[in-house]
Amino acid sequence: MNKPANLSTFTPQQPIWDRVFMVFPLVIIGTREEDGSYDLAPKHMAIPLSWQNHFGFVCTPRHGTYHNAKREGVFTVSYPNPTQWLQSSLAASPRDSEGHKPALKALKTFPAEEIDGVFVHDGYLYFECEIDRIIDDFDINSLIVGKIIRTHVDSDALRDADQDDQELIFNNPLISYLHPGRFTQIRDSMAFPFPKGMKK
Repeated sequence: MNKPANLSTFTPQQPIWDRVFMVFPLVIIGTREEDGSYDLAPKHMAIPLSWQNHFGFVCTPRHGTYHNAKREGVFTVSYPNPTQWLQSSLAASPRDSEGHKPALKALKTFPAEEIDGVFVHDGYLYFECEIDRIIDDFDINSLIVGKIIRTHVDSDALRDADQDDQELIFNNPLISYLHPGRFTQIRDSMAFPFPKGMKK
């Protein structure tokens, strides 16, 4: 078997992530600051970590989100709708000289129920998480793992046996981050042809 002719090869010293587009979710992580205010930060390296209730995201100790989550032991996750691309961008605003993000005042929020945290209004899926573990030393990054203790879902986004999945997604499109630096709206989808007998 021969290697395909049209391949470019990179060494481990040449990270590939900015050279090709890849599909990621887009979430907004909420944490409580040391002064009692709340921080919101968009993340795209974020994913369920089991078929149970574990959720993780990649962060760095250079960011307030890392220290807030580690200190407080909790964080929130908001999945924004495609119409919230501007709000998601504002959540990435840099901090001012006093360590605050003035742009966050433009984001409408509501409180979590079980933990001290807030969500971004008008999303479709929300998690309240307690820290399960933090794994450091992925070079400059860390993996923050939470145990989901409460979930909130927009009723319009819930799957229903009486509704076709494609119709649900078409009527309630999803936002996807295309790293580096682009996003898209997912409205069309197809059923995946799983082989007979496949199990999780």
